[in-house]
Amino acid sequence: MLLRKLALAGAFALMGSTAMAACAFENTIPLKSLTAGFEAWKSATSAMAECGNFTPELDQEFATKQAAAFGANPSLYHIGGVANETIVPLINGGLIRPLDDLVAKYGQNLQPNQLIKVDGKIMAIAMMVNTQHLMYRADIFTELGLAVPTTYDEVLAAAEVIKASGKVEYPLGGTFMAGWNLGEEFVNMYLGLNPVMVNADGTPAINNEAGVKTLEMLKALSAYMDPEYLTSDSTFVQLQMQQGKIAMANLWASRGGAMDDAAESQVVGKVNGAAAPAAVPGGAPATTLWWDGIVIAANITDEEAEAAFQVALEGIDTEMVAANNDDAIWLIPGYTPGRLADGAIATATANPVPPSYPSTTTQGLMHSALGNQLQAFFTASSAGAAAPRSVRVWLACQARASSTRPVQ
Repeated sequence: MLLRKLALAGAFALMGSTAMAACAFENTIPLKSLTAGFEAWKSATSAMAECGNFTPELDQEFATKQAAAFGANPSLYHIGGVANETIVPLINGGLIRPLDDLVAKYGQNLQPNQLIKVDGKIMAIAMMVNTQHLMYRADIFTELGLAVPTTYDEVLAAAEVIKASGKVEYPLGGTFMAGWNLGEEFVNMYLGLNPVMVNADGTPAINNEAGVKTLEMLKALSAYMDPEYLTSDSTFVQLQMQQGKIAMANLWASRGGAMDDAAESQVVGKVNGAAAPAAVPGGAPATTLWWDGIVIAANITDEEAEAAFQVALEGIDTEMVAANNDDAIWLIPGYTPGRLADGAIATATANPVPPSYPSTTTQGLMHSALGNQLQAFFTASSAGAAAPRSVRVWLACQARASSTRPVQ
């Protein structure tokens, strides 16, 4: 089910097609969606709403709510927004329906690399690719004569120079919010050092030198961030950059376009993107590749499913992309990469290429355990206590992840 590369090279140069009307049909069936709340989803669901009788719910905590909401009978939502990892519990629970019949009937404008297949069945339609990449204040780097960092050791060196200059409040921003975000930071850094996170028997494989180095690097980076970094998610970091409070951050590609939004950004034209830094010289960017897309709930009527699929496609068509080109790296005809997509494209096409996020049940359990337990590492270190080493993280993961074997 994984999209190792998701046909990335071709995705950035898709052929255009004729734009459709605002909505190709008038929807008469009440529909609801539950998705993440970043700009790409705002744009897609706004386009869906043009069809009528549609209520979107945008929530950055959507992943913690979807399984229960889709498990209700009837489902509380008809359309869901998912990504590599968040689709797994929905598939395992039988909460979303195969889309092959609907794609055959309505999906003539979809690209092959948008069709997410599991066991040969289409289970989701991808609308965009996403990855974390380095965003930095080009004006500050030029003034200080700094080269763009290509490794995390170089990030630390640049951060020290920026700190001494006093040009911003904090040299770095980071999505270190305790929970999913912090777990993702560990996964990214660890995979940049060691490609194996799970043993053949399904148990965690992070109680090793790479695990220790990952913790040490994350702690070193946090020293250059706002002291409240454990409450810092993507929106927090985006605002820090827009308000001129930080000089660089490894941030999601889907946040790039906001830097040039004159209505809310004070740094228009000053932020550039580059490939995510590597954990070691010559290594792959220390990040993971993701896709985001739509699914249709299983516990709804066939009539609702058909209407929901048509509405969803209206939200991810060429016309929507034309109006919101810079909100994402779209896997939709008509997309033209903008300046602030350069870093994500450099990340996704690097050699060696970073991995797709490993979407397995065991990985999901380990990610959750990491996100929940890593906060203790940072707070203990800050308090001057003996910092927990990777063995403590491993023990937490072992207790929660070893009971469930990977689902491929």
